[in-house]
Amino acid sequence: MTALRVANLALLILFPLAWAAPLMRAGVLPLFGLSDISVLTGLAALWHTDRALAALVALLALVAPYAKVIWLALIQFGRVGPRGLPALHFLGRLAMADVFLVALYIVVVKGVGLARVETAWGLYLFTGCVLASLALGQMTRSP
Repeated sequence: MTALRVANLALLILFPLAWAAPLMRAGVLPLFGLSDISVLTGLAALWHTDRALAALVALLALVAPYAKVIWLALIQFGRVGPRGLPALHFLGRLAMADVFLVALYIVVVKGVGLARVETAWGLYLFTGCVLASLALGQMTRSP
């Protein structure tokens, strides 16, 4: 149980790193340079064009994963009982939705052919954090 607690608490550090890490590099047409896009820079750009969508992405990418880690820690340390597990699974589903949104964006942009998109290491870090959080939630039983 101690290893699960340490791994979960490590996500409190890894998630903010993943938010700042480049998810992808994108540029208009193959001739121009590519710009790094992270969760945070993407949210900042989105905020200027569509605040409702920016709020939804912030919920899925920032709030849900972090809330899930904190909620799981509360369960692991005995502050929340077994009745807290359904909320944990719901938060996990919300957090995973953002990974699918990023993947969908990459597929759509590549399909259009007017832009160039390359995945970056931050996408793998962010996806790994979400998957680790899901796995830790499945492995954790209430104390």
